[in-house]
Amino acid sequence: MPDTVLRPTPHTPGSSSSGHRARARGGGWFAVVAVTTGVFSIVTTEILPIGLLTPIGATFRISDGTAGLMMTLPGIVAAVAAPVVTVATRRADRRTMLCLLLLVLALADLLGAVAPGYWAVLVARVALGLVIGAFWSIGSGLAPRLVTPRWQARANTVFFSAVPLGSVLGVPAGVFLGELAGWRAAFLAMAALTVLTLAALLVSLPPLPPLTTTGLGVLRGMLAGRGTRTGIAVTFLIVLAHFGSYTYVTPFLADTVHAGPALVTGLLLAYGAAGLLGNLLAGGRAARALRPVFGTAVLLLAAATLLLPVLGTGGPGAAVLLVVWGVAYGAVPVCSLTWFLAAAPQAPEAAGVVFTSAFQATMSIGALTGGLVVDRSSPATVMLLGGTVALLAAATAWGYGHRVGPQPVPVARR
Repeated sequence: MPDTVLRPTPHTPGSSSSGHRARARGGGWFAVVAVTTGVFSIVTTEILPIGLLTPIGATFRISDGTAGLMMTLPGIVAAVAAPVVTVATRRADRRTMLCLLLLVLALADLLGAVAPGYWAVLVARVALGLVIGAFWSIGSGLAPRLVTPRWQARANTVFFSAVPLGSVLGVPAGVFLGELAGWRAAFLAMAALTVLTLAALLVSLPPLPPLTTTGLGVLRGMLAGRGTRTGIAVTFLIVLAHFGSYTYVTPFLADTVHAGPALVTGLLLAYGAAGLLGNLLAGGRAARALRPVFGTAVLLLAAATLLLPVLGTGGPGAAVLLVVWGVAYGAVPVCSLTWFLAAAPQAPEAAGVVFTSAFQATMSIGALTGGLVVDRSSPATVMLLGGTVALLAAATAWGYGHRVGPQPVPVARR
């Protein structure tokens, strides 16, 4: 993540005296890695159905569009959970909250692994949505509190690397395990990883009392800012374009490219590795040149999705375009969060709430919309529609990117 946006200031938790006291009682790099692994578990569990959509659908005899509800439900719940849980627990110790949320995640993974029917899978995905919304909103600003000021920027970089790593390692590994032992084994493995991560958090995290309280007034003040509203518009369009199409990339590869399981796994791995590269390339540049970085990423994403049905009908063409897509989308989360943090640098937790709600709500809408389209047409049509929406997102980012800037936001202190 960009150092200039996320580096603690006198108004942020990372530089407060209580933050230093917390570090004295624990924390350190083991704690940073533990929290990062928690994010990795959440991200992997969230997007794992993208790689397992076809076998899960076959097990319960449902269409690809109906199976896409596994992506829709968590986003809807997370969008609501982000502000509700953050406000309701604004005075609770963040260590306690993160541990409780990972316990819920482990139970959700276990339920998904043993689900007797599709209804049980959807219940597990609802629980996952609660974890996503709360964990991201509460945890996204905690990494600097676990290390000394010298290493705070790097701690944030490690923390947010878990997002592309979920695509690089989590999804391909889940698909591979699903091919070897069935898709249920992939969710069982995620449950085991989550339990181990919970144990690491219990051992390594110090007490983390909230240093600011995110009330409804803070959120209302942030939403009133012009930069925040523009950021929501850009995020809505690009996330709609991405998840409306990427949720159904496995059916596209099977139907159009005629890719078998091994090739699908390889292509998803290439996409995920490209996403990690995109995250690293954008992280340090977004703070200095947000509009061109964000706009370029969105244009590349639009080009990749529009060209896939034309040039991606074979393995090599699909591989090249998925790499371009991965690099482009790898920059999107860091650019979007940078936008919200720049609009309200004195309220990072509130910025995390707005970012999480906007991102997750649109993710669910995109997956649902793509499912309606794919059931009535084809995965190739979904790609074309996603690319068209991405062009609108690019125009918005380039045309209104100058609006992002610090806005006055009321911040409630403890």
